[in-house]
Amino acid sequence: MTARASCLIGWPAAHSRSPIIHKYWLKSFGIDGDYRIEAVKPEDFEGFVARLAERGYTGANVTLPHKEMALKVADADDRARAVGAANTLWFDGGRLRATNTDVEGFVASLDASAPGWDKADEALVLGAGGAARAVLFGLIERGFKTIHLANRTLPRAEQLARHFGPSVRPAPWDRVTQLLPRASLLVNTTSLGMKGQPPLEIDLKPLPSTAIVSDVVFIPLHTPLLQAAVARGLQTADGLGMLLHQAVRGFSLWFGKRPTVTTELRALVEADLART
Repeated sequence: MTARASCLIGWPAAHSRSPIIHKYWLKSFGIDGDYRIEAVKPEDFEGFVARLAERGYTGANVTLPHKEMALKVADADDRARAVGAANTLWFDGGRLRATNTDVEGFVASLDASAPGWDKADEALVLGAGGAARAVLFGLIERGFKTIHLANRTLPRAEQLARHFGPSVRPAPWDRVTQLLPRASLLVNTTSLGMKGQPPLEIDLKPLPSTAIVSDVVFIPLHTPLLQAAVARGLQTADGLGMLLHQAVRGFSLWFGKRPTVTTELRALVEADLART
């Protein structure tokens, strides 16, 4: 029997920690399988996916810049279409399907790190890119009625507000400080604060003392935003939690077993991040 394999398709993709996660689960379940990285240029993506099965893959993760294109090359489910991006491909009776597991990665990370987070009143989301789409969908799904969406380019925030409906209220970046006192949950979906990127310069003092702060960035693991939140005694959820939890459903679709996110797995990925 040929070993089953899945992969991550991105450009670039070498920085991904997904192989650590999926190989850990493959070993834990005793599955003869593999998870590889495939660096694929945007112009080659459609052709690569068309030959996914021929290459021996049962499915794939999709990362930047291919998430929107993935909707067009596979039969996307309602969640992927609603988010406007797909990050997981799998074969269902020979048909290539697409879904988005970033949504459950985000909400499951918060469930684990800050139980009761979805009892909050208002959220403030920073950024209007692909990660913001998954976050907005998750917040609406969990009952948030008011979500302020701040972005440096206001038209992009307005576009997402039109897509997701009246609960999403676009705001210019210079209104962030004014919105902080109303936010029970603050989520950074931008690359600000990531290694090699400019810092996210926000004073968290106006946030309520019961607020929760989440950052999708996981390199570094303890971003300046999260450090500032901890210094204020606020609950936090880091980007590694989202990465770990978003991987669960993809693995189950490809390999037929539903894994769990354990402290051992998290420690393994944290150790790898520390080495870089």
